[in-house]
Amino acid sequence: MGQDSRFAVRQRFRTRMMIALGADHAGFFLKQAIRLRLEAAGHRVIDYGSCSAESCDYPDFAIAVARDVAAGAVERGILVCATGVGMSIAANKVPGARAALAFNEEEVRLTRAHNDANVLALGARFVGEDEAWRLIEIFLETPFDASARHVRRLEKIAALERQHQEA
Repeated sequence: MGQDSRFAVRQRFRTRMMIALGADHAGFFLKQAIRLRLEAAGHRVIDYGSCSAESCDYPDFAIAVARDVAAGAVERGILVCATGVGMSIAANKVPGARAALAFNEEEVRLTRAHNDANVLALGARFVGEDEAWRLIEIFLETPFDASARHVRRLEKIAALERQHQEA
């Protein structure tokens, strides 16, 4: 990516965010590319690994990212594994994390607008670097539609999380 294109990326985002990033071995190379683009866009990134393409366990990275998001230490999280499924399952075990696996722009837009997704899971076997970056742009730029119906639904999810914590 040349100097001019990095400047263009930086100018696109109106708000700089703190973002937690994690991947297993299958998502390592895509995560590295995402981290560079996020930093070029002016975001602060906490990279939880993996630090190589050696086999490792995706729940370790998903839980670390989800905990930071749920605690408010970061504004958003991005997870990458082979399919995105394992990461999203693991991240959603953390109360307050709302991880969404998405493969197209409209899915990402709706997960932010309707579900207030705060973690995006991507499948490295199914999205390339440029496509992943476009999905991330949408994920970071799309606001939550805080209309009564969406808030009501999120409150029901939060109540369910509290019930399971008490059990």
